Amino acid sequence: MIRIGTRDSVLALWQANKVKALLEAEEHVCSIVKIKSKGDLILDKPLYEIGITGVFTKTLDSALLRNEIDIAVHSMKDVPTLLPKGLVEFAVLERENPFDVLVKGPGGSNVIATGSLRRKAQWLHRYPNHEIVGIRGNINTRMKKLASSDYVGAIFAKSGLMRTNILPKTAEVLDWMVPAPAQGALVIVGKSDDMALNKIVNKLNHHDSHLAVSIERAFLKTLEGGCSAPIGALAIVQGNKVRFTGIVNSLDGHTELKIEKTSEDARVELGDLYAQELLMSGGKELMKEIKSMADEK
Repeated sequence: MIRIGTRDSVLALWQANKVKALLEAEEHVCSIVKIKSKGDLILDKPLYEIGITGVFTKTLDSALLRNEIDIAVHSMKDVPTLLPKGLVEFAVLERENPFDVLVKGPGGSNVIATGSLRRKAQWLHRYPNHEIVGIRGNINTRMKKLASSDYVGAIFAKSGLMRTNILPKTAEVLDWMVPAPAQGALVIVGKSDDMALNKIVNKLNHHDSHLAVSIERAFLKTLEGGCSAPIGALAIVQGNKVRFTGIVNSLDGHTELKIEKTSEDARVELGDLYAQELLMSGGKELMKEIKSMADEK
């Protein structure tokens, strides 16, 4: 019996059940174990104010290490770039659409809702006269809050709305907005010493998706970002080729540094190299400014 750990939100359960179905198709017996995360329990603060990395993953990681579950399924964008000692990535499923969408609200104001620093900063860089307000809760809760507001709209990950089958036909794909590193990808994490289970689960791994998100996460790690900095990254991998876009904004969106690269030698280390290039082109000063402002709060 493979015990699959997951948060108990609608989206998280969809993700866990997808992994369960894939493993059962390989004739493995599985069960779902629901666990509440700190990120699910604290809903009155933006994620960047809660003050810890892995706010949605830490509880599941602890359950793995205590042998309460065998694997954990995460939205990979929520996973810290450094996993806890004793845990490793078993597999990354084929990535779904990585972009954000704007779901239209009733209107009547100049307000856009998002709890993400990255979305806020990129939106304000493009639309400096708009006001940004925070919005928390699971996808259904946020959609209800939007419907009863006077907001222009709220920003969501397209993949989350597609998975839960609530993507409005009128939603606008924000293909100009650089997504969070690993957005749209699901990762399965397990114990590093469980080689037998790793071998079973790794059959679900999608090579190009895994490499793409690993490049993005290497970029994030070198910039020392996490959810406390407005960092976006997107790598498109096809065989040995990769197209990469990385971005860092000031918290108010006024300053934006962007890097766009192509390579015929796709490898994880490119993320680090591209981040270093961005740091040398003004990124170091911008990251210091971001961290200084975050410390003041």
